[in-house]
Amino acid sequence: MSDMSFKQAKELTEQFELAEVTLTQTIKKLDRATENFEKSLVQQEKILRHKPQVDKKLEILKIIVGVNIGFVLGLIAAKFIM
Repeated sequence: MSDMSFKQAKELTEQFELAEVTLTQTIKKLDRATENFEKSLVQQEKILRHKPQVDKKLEILKIIVGVNIGFVLGLIAAKFIM
């Protein structure tokens, strides 16, 4: 009986060691995932801060392109009228 309990104790300690290694690896992976998530939140915040500036620049660019197209069309129309 004492051999049986020693074998059982040995198996239990091996299982505990395996569980400990698994938990350690899981915790490391969770830490990495948390860090990556925090980095992505920072990047998302930067994008949200810069979005209004980009929208404003695009609106100005559209106005400039529209004025240039109007100018070119005006020149073409003036050439044919004169």
